[in-house]
Amino acid sequence: MNPILQTKDVTIAFGGHVAVNSVNFSVEPYHFKSIIGPNGAGKTTFFNLLSGQLKPTNGEVIWKGEDITKFSPMKRTRKGIGRSFQITNVFPNLTVLENVRLAVQSQRGVRYNMLSHFMHFKEFEERSLELLETVLLDDKAQALAKNLAHGEKRKLEIAMLLALETEMLLLDEPTAGMSIEEVPAILEVIKLIKAKGDRTIILIEHKMDMILDLSDSVTVLFNGKLLADGTPDEIMKNETVQSAYLGGLYDDDAS
Repeated sequence: MNPILQTKDVTIAFGGHVAVNSVNFSVEPYHFKSIIGPNGAGKTTFFNLLSGQLKPTNGEVIWKGEDITKFSPMKRTRKGIGRSFQITNVFPNLTVLENVRLAVQSQRGVRYNMLSHFMHFKEFEERSLELLETVLLDDKAQALAKNLAHGEKRKLEIAMLLALETEMLLLDEPTAGMSIEEVPAILEVIKLIKAKGDRTIILIEHKMDMILDLSDSVTVLFNGKLLADGTPDEIMKNETVQSAYLGGLYDDDAS
């Protein structure tokens, strides 16, 4: 099967510092791949190259056979690549349902119009409720977004990302800042999305139990280079990975 996304010798340097160094990476459609590495490994920088926040110094980013290296984040989203933090239009004084409905309308190319037939909005609302059920927020549909707990806001962001009907989800530490009690809920949401089998998912995460539970494969970055790639079991048994930084996987990432 041809990869849905790949990079060819992707490199980015900031002054004299090479943050990502000739990384060749690929992921197949409907695959769940996690990216791990210690502080400074280049994980977030690499994500920024995939989503278009950064442009590489050298190399290419290929989406479904098309060179998208120079595409903006918005253009990549329209192509089908969605990144969680790109969803910034969360309106705190609107309800959870209204936030998701606006994202659904945006994806359908429909702006709010008071003269539009109400049945159009019924269709959007039904789709929004389906998405809220997927992220386990259907019981919060009428709550104001500003009143959600942190973990619930992350679920709302994921619902809005799903509303854009992107083929690929880039999830950058979705459990960051959550309490221990909130983590199982977001884990369940990601499992539900994976179980649907209609999206490719790339995840950055430090929680190894979560990575082992979810991932079809794992890519390891170290000092900006690709150190290893394989199944979770292969990665955990890899002596090079273990000796390089296994203990660092649980640190907060500054990359």
